Amino acid sequence: MSEEQGGTLETVGMVPELAPVTPPDTDRVTPGRTPEIAPYEGDAVESPEAKSVLREYFESAVVTVIMALFGMTFVIQAVKVPTGSMQNNILIGDHLLVNKFIFGARESSKSSLFPFRNVRRGDVIVFKFPQDPQTNYVKRVIGLPGDTIEIRGVRVLINGEEWPEHRIFANRPLFDSNDSALQAEREEPVPGASYKVYWEPRSGEEESFVGGFHTGRYGVGQPFQIPEGHYFAMGDNRDDSEDSRFWGTVPRENIIGRALIVYWSYDERAAERGGNLLLNLFRYTRWQRTGALIP
Repeated sequence: MSEEQGGTLETVGMVPELAPVTPPDTDRVTPGRTPEIAPYEGDAVESPEAKSVLREYFESAVVTVIMALFGMTFVIQAVKVPTGSMQNNILIGDHLLVNKFIFGARESSKSSLFPFRNVRRGDVIVFKFPQDPQTNYVKRVIGLPGDTIEIRGVRVLINGEEWPEHRIFANRPLFDSNDSALQAEREEPVPGASYKVYWEPRSGEEESFVGGFHTGRYGVGQPFQIPEGHYFAMGDNRDDSEDSRFWGTVPRENIIGRALIVYWSYDERAAERGGNLLLNLFRYTRWQRTGALIP
């Protein structure tokens, strides 16, 4: 039979030809695109976002701790006032922030680059008590190195001239009083005074009064020259303050810093009457003193 009559013939015993198979084009990369590679199913892949969040928290915590330690060491210190020697400018139970940085560089050549300054008359300072360096005191600087100071009654003389102080004559509060602050009876404003001091009413009756805290060893009733490198410090509550009149001057190296602000105040005297601790915390917190600057 002819080929034309029988149509297409299959050759018996021969393998038909197959079209060539093109391998996957795995190496071909489209310009501008990054090939996606599927991870091996057996490998655990950590989320980069989770790792980034944990790292940020850790770094933030480390930075916070470092800054807090630096601040507590060189810049700011918190102190609590347990006594009334500075009333009413600073009350019993006031919690203060002390600027340790302001007096930081006494003789440094770089002091002009930072807001350092010398201790000034009138500054309220926190310092290590010369007779017990483990105890911190808070008083006001009245005399500077080299000054001659004398206290005559309720008047303070610096180098022979009266130093201006706004005098208030006040009584101590009654035991059952809702306020532990001194109760003012009368005032003697003095031109140029930048702060107030408190005396008992009888203290101003006569200049020769020598009772109570008028019997100090240094500068009371007679001139006293302050040694170089030392400061004469007194409490604002003049009839209830053991200060430089009794134990002498404050060495410069004992000064920690300047009292700056009241960050919390709690009337412990009033809270001693008892009651619910949590309610007392809110009731006897002196909210109006929060943020008060120290004059």
